[in-house]
Amino acid sequence: MILIGLGANLASEKYGSPQQTLEAAIAAMPQYGIHVIKKSRWHQTEPVPKSDQPMFTNGVIAVETELTPYQLLDALRQIENDFGRIRNGVRNEARCIDLDLLTYNHERINDPPRLELPHPRMLERPFVMQPLLEVTLEWRLAG
Repeated sequence: MILIGLGANLASEKYGSPQQTLEAAIAAMPQYGIHVIKKSRWHQTEPVPKSDQPMFTNGVIAVETELTPYQLLDALRQIENDFGRIRNGVRNEARCIDLDLLTYNHERINDPPRLELPHPRMLERPFVMQPLLEVTLEWRLAG
């Protein structure tokens, strides 16, 4: 199972609220070779770590694709760019879109900082795990 975490806490001039931006990104994914097969509901969560940033909208999608993990990561970065994400090199900054590759079937990749699978901090993040469990109750961290 291929799972992608979505999050945003800033509105986009072109797409609107964080939820509208994330929904537009999901709608655009087939153009990038990514086909959504299941989607969680949207969750409103506080920033992590706690700060004065606006609340986040978070969700998880299950997808199918012919892309390799690295190609999929590149496609997710391209979608972020196309939807107005500007990376300033500041960790945990406010953003209009954030797409994280959480799992790619049961592959394990340890290639920091480029790609780590499964996502190294997903188990620590309720804003990832709650929507993930809505998408699949069968998911488990492969040993």
